[in-house]
Amino acid sequence: MKLIDGTRVAKTIDERIKQALRHIRRKPGLAFVSVGENPASRAYIRMKKKRCAEVGIVSLDREFSENISEEQLLREIEELNVDPNVDGILVQLPLPPHIAPTHIMEKIDPSKDVDGFHPLNLGRALLGDLEGFLPCTPHGIHLLLKRYEIPLQGKHVVIVGRSNIVGKPLAAILMQKDPNCNATVTVAHSFTENLPAVCRSADILVAAMGKAHFITKEMVKKGAVVIDVGISRVSGKIVGDVDFEHVAPLTSYITPVPGGVGPMTIAMLLSNTLLSYQRRESQ
Repeated sequence: MKLIDGTRVAKTIDERIKQALRHIRRKPGLAFVSVGENPASRAYIRMKKKRCAEVGIVSLDREFSENISEEQLLREIEELNVDPNVDGILVQLPLPPHIAPTHIMEKIDPSKDVDGFHPLNLGRALLGDLEGFLPCTPHGIHLLLKRYEIPLQGKHVVIVGRSNIVGKPLAAILMQKDPNCNATVTVAHSFTENLPAVCRSADILVAAMGKAHFITKEMVKKGAVVIDVGISRVSGKIVGDVDFEHVAPLTSYITPVPGGVGPMTIAMLLSNTLLSYQRRESQ
């Protein structure tokens, strides 16, 4: 068993971004849009802003009361769309129940959608069009697999979880007709029959359900690669969707939680922001 060290790979990406921004006049700007006082959301934003500061990206805070109307929030997004100092817009989820996330994501200028959630960018990911922005977590997972030289071509990848943020776009990326992809992908979910057997068929198993310790050793075949996307707090401890202690000895490679996929998600956010900045500066 070998650990896939997402923290180490993310640091190399951050350093590349830092070097690219070292001698430029206008620093890239990333706008963080948050609504309400969700403690977890605040913590995620603090973590992302810290990484921005470390590489030289300017964080722009847009904090709103949970009572803001959807119409007003859409107007705020439009202002960010036309702000020349803003290269990326990140709307921290979840939003209050009276605001539809799809309406907000659709309003973001696709060229500033560094989260990769705009329908245009998701469509580009499905088509294999590299002109868009790939969603950060799936992009980070794919890059980790490449950095550790884990072959995808012809392999069976099982993704447990069909979210628009991870499961669906990751399947789109890994099945592309490309030497670094060409995987056979199964997307499993809560209605999948014989889920343990489906998981055991995986050469590469991706756990992305948000259920602590859901993947047990009975669901993993010997020698499989296991990517744990989940993050939960159990008895004050951060854990993933995989029962790491019992699953890890069976695997050839596995990501830890924390220190696996999480750091890569932020690294891809920063990388997308740099790419947006570079495209704007070249126009």
